[in-house]
Amino acid sequence: MAKKDRRDEIIELQNQLIRARARGNLLRVDEDLWGARPAETPELSAPAGETPSSPVSADTPAAGETPAVRDTPAVRETPTSGETPAPEAPRETPHPALTFDPPRFPAFPAGETTDELMRLIRESAESLTQMTEDLNRRERKGTGALPDIPLKEQPVLNSKAAPAPAPEAAEETPPEDIEELKKELHGYIGLDLIKQEVDSLINYVTIMQRRREAGLPAPDMSLHMVFSGNPGTGKTMIARLMARIYRSLGILSKGHLVETDRSGLVAGYVGQTAIKTKEVIDSAKGGVLFIDEAYTLTNRGGGQDFGQEAVDTLLKAMEDMRDDLIVIVAGYTELMAQFVNSNPGLKSRFNRFMEFPDYTTDELMAIFDMRCEKSGYRLKDDEAREALRERVETERVDVNGFGNARGVRNLFEKALSRQADRLAAMPDITREDLETLSAEDIRKA
Repeated sequence: MAKKDRRDEIIELQNQLIRARARGNLLRVDEDLWGARPAETPELSAPAGETPSSPVSADTPAAGETPAVRDTPAVRETPTSGETPAPEAPRETPHPALTFDPPRFPAFPAGETTDELMRLIRESAESLTQMTEDLNRRERKGTGALPDIPLKEQPVLNSKAAPAPAPEAAEETPPEDIEELKKELHGYIGLDLIKQEVDSLINYVTIMQRRREAGLPAPDMSLHMVFSGNPGTGKTMIARLMARIYRSLGILSKGHLVETDRSGLVAGYVGQTAIKTKEVIDSAKGGVLFIDEAYTLTNRGGGQDFGQEAVDTLLKAMEDMRDDLIVIVAGYTELMAQFVNSNPGLKSRFNRFMEFPDYTTDELMAIFDMRCEKSGYRLKDDEAREALRERVETERVDVNGFGNARGVRNLFEKALSRQADRLAAMPDITREDLETLSAEDIRKA
């Protein structure tokens, strides 16, 4: 009911504005045809013995001429004796936004006042149009929400509303020190080859920037990358770090990471995929767009697959936003090779490849120890450590199923649950019991 009342109120206000505009236009036409009407003056008294004569205007016909017909207000008939006068139609109550006293016809001002009135009418009409479009848009989206602008706060005629203050620009995060970021990179467990490639990339970007500063030519840098490897090998972690590194080097304006996959780019109907993909790309501008399992965009096939539309939109954005957007695609090694080779545009834009190897058993155990240290746990004894090694070596045979570092995280969380079950059955629990994971906890995890 509230939504209907608001809509009716908007429509009524629009109708009143249209009538006000029409009234102003008619007055302007009258002025063009008959000239500006002078202000009303009191009649002069006639000399004694003379009958006051009616003022003669240019429109008064000479003797023998037929008077010109001119529009005059309708004359209300006076009811005869015994007749009941007809009730007057109720006057229309103007909306609060139109609470102004329109000038009377004989004394309507001319010149700048008319222009000011028409300008304010146009401003009010534009404001109402915007409110109506906002209401219709919200209804189409199914939100059911009404515009937040109350009608009583619309511009009032004969007044000039102060302009709204401009929204403040979002504060950008200052770039981090590149040496601190390199220190963080080398603090990661494993990934020795990846660390070398990132160091080399940092050196390359730095030297190219120095050449430009020295006025020397520098080739255009293509910094889009392909990360390939099995799940849980640190691809997302390094992509997030690369966004911060590029921000530190001045390549990107924000340095944030937007992570997505096929479901975030492809829609189910013709024409919608390009719109959906562009929205994700726009959100990543100034940072890194990380597309996981990117090969699913091109290897589906079939007449109803719109993955290629997402690829085409992505390629165009990579060219248009090449100065402030970096795209990193990731997935299994063989499938990513097929993805890049499926389109000449992809192959020309992605020329940096990083292969993420599987973690070794010692590296996976080091990751487990790191999780224990961060969470306030430790392995109870050598028996518990040996149980962990056996479990990791058994699980990592199925690389895809175990998931490398992801599998270690799952193993750690399951071990905590087994420890809780074990401690719940003990009558007395010490601080050491709460901090230690036993061989039994590892084996049952």
